[in-house]
Amino acid sequence: MNIPEVLKAIAVSMLIPPFGFATLAFLALLLPQGSRSRRTLLGASVLGLIVLGMPAVADVMLYRLEANMAGPPSGSPPPKAIIVLGGDIRHTSESPFVVVGLLSLERLETAARLQRKTGLPVLISGGTIQRDTPPIANIMADTMRDDFHVPVQWRETQSTTTWENARFSAEILKQAGITSVYVVTSVWHMRRALLAFRGTGLTVTPAPTPPDRRDGPAIGDFVPGASTWVVSYYALHEWIGDVWYSIR
Repeated sequence: MNIPEVLKAIAVSMLIPPFGFATLAFLALLLPQGSRSRRTLLGASVLGLIVLGMPAVADVMLYRLEANMAGPPSGSPPPKAIIVLGGDIRHTSESPFVVVGLLSLERLETAARLQRKTGLPVLISGGTIQRDTPPIANIMADTMRDDFHVPVQWRETQSTTTWENARFSAEILKQAGITSVYVVTSVWHMRRALLAFRGTGLTVTPAPTPPDRRDGPAIGDFVPGASTWVVSYYALHEWIGDVWYSIR
């Protein structure tokens, strides 16, 4: 990542709730002690952190992302390739030191099953997401080959956003004469991915990872937990991204 991208990533992390509420609380502490504005901001910050820490709230936000995803128009040509969108990576203490993260692994598993079923060629899309690491497309392609025994025909290694995933992948596939594809990504990310592929000239059939099982709310789902903040962050990040891609 270059400096502007690093600053953008820091800004996103600090401003999007629930971590944005911590930023708001810090700003509140800079206001005069005892002032109404200070009390209001601190109260809103605490309340926001509590609400977004509830699994019931996070699950609703994710569920709405996963529901009613549009497929291709009826009569569209059948897909001729599979695009897998890059996810995350993690660092290890042993060679190769950088491997796929859980999100990427889940996407690869879904793509491998789809490829064995259809026999279609695979493109993996994703550039460098951390400094001094290989493009995520290369890391995922190696895992697809070595662990899932599925060949990867194309690697798109320049993109750093979902929007670029769609544009750069479309350029590669249209050169191969392919205009209809499956797109594999996390189920909660698929809505934004479909928006990103609008205007690329590709007909997209969504092939998301399986959604988590939901048995309905229980009492414990209304008890805040720190781990739920991460889920809420992902959900809000996607909703904000949806709005941005819709008007872009």
